[in-house]
Amino acid sequence: MAEPAAAGVSSLPREVREQLAELELELSEGDITQKGYEKKRAKLLAPYVPQTQGVDPALQKESRTQMPVPSATPASASSSSSKFHRGRSGGARDERYRSDIHTEAVQAALAKHKEQKMALPMPTKRRSTFVQSPADACTPPDTSSASEDEGSLRRQAALSAALHQSLQNAESWINRSIQGSSTSSSASSTLSHGEGKGTSGSLADVFANTRIENFSVPPDVTATTSSSSARPAVIDLPPSGIVKGMHKGSNRSSLMDTADGVPVSSRVSTKIQQLLNTLKRPKRPPLKEFFVDDFEEIVEVPQPDPNQPKPEGRQMTPVKGEPLGVVCNWPPALEAALQRWGTTQAKCPCLTALDVTGKPVYTLTYGKLWSRSLKLAYTLLNKLGTKNEPVLKPGDRVALVYPNNDPVMFMVAFYGCLLAEVIPVPIEDAGGQQIGFLLGSCGIALALTTEVCLKGLPKTQNGEIVQFKGWPRLKWVVTDSKYLSKSPKDWQPNISAAGTEPAYIEYKTSKEGSVMGVTVSRIAMLSHCQALSQACNYSEGETIVNVLDFKKDAGLWHGILTNVMNKLHTISVPYSVMKTCPLSWVQRVHAHKAKVALVKCRDLHWAMMAHRDQRDVSLSSLRMLIVTDGANPWSVSSCDAFLSLFQSHGLKPEAICPCATSPEAMTIAIRRPGVPGAPLPGRAILSMNGLSFGVIRVNTEDKNSALTVQDVGHVMPGGMMCIVKPDGPPQLCKTDEIGEICVSSRAGGMMYYGLTGVTKNTFEVIPVNSAGSPVGDVPFVRSGLLGFVGPGSLVFVVGKMDGLLTVSGRRHNADDIVATGLAVESIKTVYRGRIAVFSVSVFYDERIVVVAEQRPDASEEDSFQWMSRVLQAIDSIHQVGVYCLALVPANTLPKTPLGGIHISQTKQHFLEGSLHPCNILMCPHTCVTNLPKPRQKQPGVGPASVMVGNLVAGKRIAQASGRDLGQIEDNDLVKKHQFLTEVLQWRAQATPDHPLFLLLNAKGTTVCTATCLQLHKKAERIASVLCDKGHLNAGDNVVLLYPPGIELITAFYGCLYAGCIPVTVRPPHAQSLTATLPTVRMIVEVSKAACILTTQTLMRLLKSREAAAAVDVKTWPTIIDTDDLPRKRLSQIYKPPTPEMLAYLDFSVSTTGMLTGVKMSHAAVSGLCRAIKLQCELYSSRQIAICLDPYCGLGFVLWCLCSVYSGHQSILIPPMELESNLFLWLSTVSQYKIRDTFCSYSVMELCTKGLGNQVEMLKARGINLSCVRTCVVVAEERPRVSLTHSFSKLFKDIGLSSRAVSTTFGSRVNVAICLQGTSGPDPTTVYVDLKSLRHDRVRLVERGAPQSLLLSESGKILPGVKVVIVNPETKGPLGDSHLGEIWVNSPHTASGYYTIYDNETLQADHFNTRLSFGDAAQTLWARTGYLGFVRRTELTAASGERHDALYVVGALDETLELRGLRYHPIDIETSVSRTHRSIAECAVFTWTNLLVVVVELCGCEQEALDLVPLVTNVVLEEHYLIVGVVVVVDPGVIPINSRGEKQRMHLRDSFLADQLDPIYVAYNM
Repeated sequence: MAEPAAAGVSSLPREVREQLAELELELSEGDITQKGYEKKRAKLLAPYVPQTQGVDPALQKESRTQMPVPSATPASASSSSSKFHRGRSGGARDERYRSDIHTEAVQAALAKHKEQKMALPMPTKRRSTFVQSPADACTPPDTSSASEDEGSLRRQAALSAALHQSLQNAESWINRSIQGSSTSSSASSTLSHGEGKGTSGSLADVFANTRIENFSVPPDVTATTSSSSARPAVIDLPPSGIVKGMHKGSNRSSLMDTADGVPVSSRVSTKIQQLLNTLKRPKRPPLKEFFVDDFEEIVEVPQPDPNQPKPEGRQMTPVKGEPLGVVCNWPPALEAALQRWGTTQAKCPCLTALDVTGKPVYTLTYGKLWSRSLKLAYTLLNKLGTKNEPVLKPGDRVALVYPNNDPVMFMVAFYGCLLAEVIPVPIEDAGGQQIGFLLGSCGIALALTTEVCLKGLPKTQNGEIVQFKGWPRLKWVVTDSKYLSKSPKDWQPNISAAGTEPAYIEYKTSKEGSVMGVTVSRIAMLSHCQALSQACNYSEGETIVNVLDFKKDAGLWHGILTNVMNKLHTISVPYSVMKTCPLSWVQRVHAHKAKVALVKCRDLHWAMMAHRDQRDVSLSSLRMLIVTDGANPWSVSSCDAFLSLFQSHGLKPEAICPCATSPEAMTIAIRRPGVPGAPLPGRAILSMNGLSFGVIRVNTEDKNSALTVQDVGHVMPGGMMCIVKPDGPPQLCKTDEIGEICVSSRAGGMMYYGLTGVTKNTFEVIPVNSAGSPVGDVPFVRSGLLGFVGPGSLVFVVGKMDGLLTVSGRRHNADDIVATGLAVESIKTVYRGRIAVFSVSVFYDERIVVVAEQRPDASEEDSFQWMSRVLQAIDSIHQVGVYCLALVPANTLPKTPLGGIHISQTKQHFLEGSLHPCNILMCPHTCVTNLPKPRQKQPGVGPASVMVGNLVAGKRIAQASGRDLGQIEDNDLVKKHQFLTEVLQWRAQATPDHPLFLLLNAKGTTVCTATCLQLHKKAERIASVLCDKGHLNAGDNVVLLYPPGIELITAFYGCLYAGCIPVTVRPPHAQSLTATLPTVRMIVEVSKAACILTTQTLMRLLKSREAAAAVDVKTWPTIIDTDDLPRKRLSQIYKPPTPEMLAYLDFSVSTTGMLTGVKMSHAAVSGLCRAIKLQCELYSSRQIAICLDPYCGLGFVLWCLCSVYSGHQSILIPPMELESNLFLWLSTVSQYKIRDTFCSYSVMELCTKGLGNQVEMLKARGINLSCVRTCVVVAEERPRVSLTHSFSKLFKDIGLSSRAVSTTFGSRVNVAICLQGTSGPDPTTVYVDLKSLRHDRVRLVERGAPQSLLLSESGKILPGVKVVIVNPETKGPLGDSHLGEIWVNSPHTASGYYTIYDNETLQADHFNTRLSFGDAAQTLWARTGYLGFVRRTELTAASGERHDALYVVGALDETLELRGLRYHPIDIETSVSRTHRSIAECAVFTWTNLLVVVVELCGCEQEALDLVPLVTNVVLEEHYLIVGVVVVVDPGVIPINSRGEKQRMHLRDSFLADQLDPIYVAYNM
């Protein structure tokens, strides 16, 4: 095959072109042979040259059409990611890492998956959301260089070799290997907007051609069967003819068909189908009444695997280090050593500092160190306060705030404090809130710093230093020499022999992120220096190079403390120099012929990357290269690689000395320098599976999941070590068991300063044997490291306690998982190897979260592919599922002071929802294996046995009723007038000038009134117009299209006078005709209206051009405007022959998007008005205020009917007027001193949100609500307790009684079942157990109980109304501990549905149905379609008996049946809305058994992906459900009807038809 010509080269990716150029350069300079050059060039170009032999042509095509995969070797990739080294880079590096064990393992694991392919849905993302700036814009070249994260690079070096061979096809398929027990399918894909990116065809096509191979069924499914045979995928969607929103098992005909079925090609539904096929959900069993067991355990406890390895060794015995040698001239205290060298060897160099270029800039001698420390000590004790009131006393704590590039000033300050006997607390640069916690717990009031550093601190306007958040008030003292006072000749510091008094405090950050101070005593400081001197065999005058932070850990112990003890000379290489000149430390060793160097793997790594710049360095002088993070199991690769590269520069293999340290136990173990020629220590190759069970097993079975660890030498001189179990009491481990390393020696921390409780558990551990009795009485210190003692008493460390992730009882190490992530071709995706791994606790187990920074130039495809491969690799190698994998933009993860990732802050951001990922993949279906089994029905329990069971258990049958109408005396009105029209005529004669209605505008002024006579006269005129103009006959239907007002009322009575049937309809909205006019059109058609009555303005709108665009305007029936009516008497007013005749039709769209009209007879109207009159004690001298929509249900009845029947005056406030004047409703109530007012939830919410913070202004306006006796919210849903409570609380200050607010309950079959009214007990509230409610059980719990739900009674049952709670399936009555459907019997129940073709079965089932047996079986009941329960309270009803309260839980149509349980959407929505401040509204629905959660995002779009894990977590935690799809949309997308209820089915249809324009759609795996 010919290589591409030059023209072809120009089309290659930039990085490949750079690498080619670099190869040419190497060839021209003779660094590489011609043969080597050709070999490498061919390799670089391999992915871009068509191959022929032995490759599946399909794969080849794939790998070319999609993103080409350059075989990015780690060398080239690291060099391209490191800014400091653009010119040349080690082209030979990939050979060195090619054999890396772990990368091979990852390759092999992924190769296993390559065969089994599977299509998965990828998230849908709106393009604008995540625009990343180019790399250079977000990274200043030198500030955050390639390995800020101390751990990441070393791992990347150790691990990243291209996985190119095994994954050449850059496909977005993945599958998981079959591990029957723990895991199931996982995910990957490419961005759905990738249509233009070379992914051919739509996802549906891709999907249709995919074979789904056999794989294990996810643990949480909704049934117990599983069929997973390989078969072609089928997309099963509802046939496009089905009408949405049908009542269960019915076909109601007047339906609002919101989306006409969903076309199969719809993007969303295809993806959901893919997701389903991935999850392979079996069919769910139907929800049944009787379950085997009432309250089973919530969690399925995973049974331990019988084959899991168990420790078999004997109990370990503590291991002793060599004795601490007695050396005659060791000083009695470290300060004494300083005094000795400072006075006798004043000219000897102590510490050399480097400038930014890496050149020595200043050397501190022992004489200078002594004299300056003395000056500082004298100043601290004598010059800061007055003689009688010194600021500092010996024993006080002092903060040391020094920059990382100024070791000299720090060393002087540190020893100055020791000489003054105050306790130095070195901290990182100022500002961290957690550091404030440390300063507070240590009681620090004084901070020492340099002049330069002080100038850099933020100041207030008057020049004072800003008080940092969480910090105590500090006095800042500058320690530059010119500010210090020389001590008088006779002043000498007090240097006593070292004792147990504190010497200094070293800070450490715990796993949770809190900062604690480890106190080190003077004797421990001295003993530790002695032990280090003996172990490292330091001799006077040696030079050491220190690349570590000199303020803590090994950098402080060797470079500042042991240094002075042995009169060493330390060359301190600051982190900032390492970033600009990564080879600087090697050059320093070479230049100073240093004997010892203190480094981390990161520094080895940088030196290897830059080593070509310096061929002539020599490391032959080094006798010890101390690798201080040798405790990290992944350090072994860095050490090996460094040795192989620098052995030719004189580095001796035996000089590499890994050591293990921890803040609490200090140095735990260190490898002693070996004898030249002696064999190097062996390695432990451990089984990862064994490690996860805490057992040491040499890896034999599967080389993919092996961990190779090197020893960290022997126990420190004078120390003793044991291994104890990491959790529970400190029981000694067996010899083949992993545990926490504990150390006992004089050289260790003594306590966490100021935290006695935590201290005991860490610093005073007495190990116990298996029987629990203490072994010896020597206290040990827990080191926080996990490991074991191997053969020859060598210490091996396999991880840190802080990085321990315990998932389903198995232990995994965060570092190991990071390593696996880096070994998956991370070069193209992960920015500088920055990956964080931590666990979060969700649903009774730890769940693993992986967060990586994404390169600014990474494509969506690359990122998604990387994510899916990481999931596979972690699953194969660690046998654990990842719960969430997130990619965030480069440089956005919180950093530690030295540039690593701050894990605890990252976790906090994740849980708070402030991480702002740009890509996220949740895999709850895979990970969550402890969900309880779905509910199964106990067969064969009939309704009769339920009834008997209830009676035996002494439970009442759940029924309740209002007062008996027969016993209530009423005036002659009822006997005299059967019809409302007769009542109006009678009032027009008896009290012609009595005002019935007042209509207010937004300013609160009366724009229109109607007295009895005016109303009667106007109604007559409208009736005559109907007869003359409309040529209507009695019984014709007439649509009334009016804004809320009095015209609507007159038109209603006009229709009754003419014998027509009025149908009130909400007028269309001029600004949104396309949305509102079709509903009007539909009601006109469904009601077969012969005529429309309306105003002139609306009439013009109906016939306008805009209307014609929305509906067919030519087919409107006759339209009559009633603005100018002729003054014509009606010949005679129509009187219906019987009260059963129709009075009006009530049309309404239910929350399930269904349009239903019900028929109201004259008898029902009179009965309803009478019941309301009695309940609310309405009569002609009363005034009520109504702020409701007057088009259907109880709102219409209160607006149009009640005043005419009862004679009271209604003040009408159109709700839309509140939008321009929020105060309108409350000020009206206050001004007219209204006792009873009615409103809707929307109005209440408007007032609560809009006026909540303006209560003072309301007072100033003189608004007072103390007159209000009842404020009733009219609703057809579960009472919104939180809203009514906050309304009551907010307006309590302007006199609103806490007892005033209540709600009504009505439904389509009966518009008013409950209404609080004036007499009778206050509405009661109960807390019920949500878990029981899902089983249709009602169990009352105390307030504050977990999983409790607060429910409020929906007002009192109206007179003449009876309710019973019924099992909706068996139609048998239920006991009062059950949730069931509310059935109602009352004189004012509607007579039936008004439909185009009368469906008798539905009619009978909903309006005239009987119980299947029991006392009430003879009564005819109407089914409300709502679930609820009845509870007998301790209160007394008006009848003198105990009051039965009715609680409404939710609409039956809306309930979700998942896992055999019944869920109410509002409960899930309430949980979701609480999770993040940016969630404005939320709605849930199910689609093919998947739970879909739609959230409206009111924050910035960057927050969209933060919501995905939070939503998934809360639904799992609180409802034991796994969310299938999370959809993030703009505010206002979730449709809400006029009553303020969410229209979830409408939303579902829009989602499936892909009409939501979502910001982000996440498909959880």
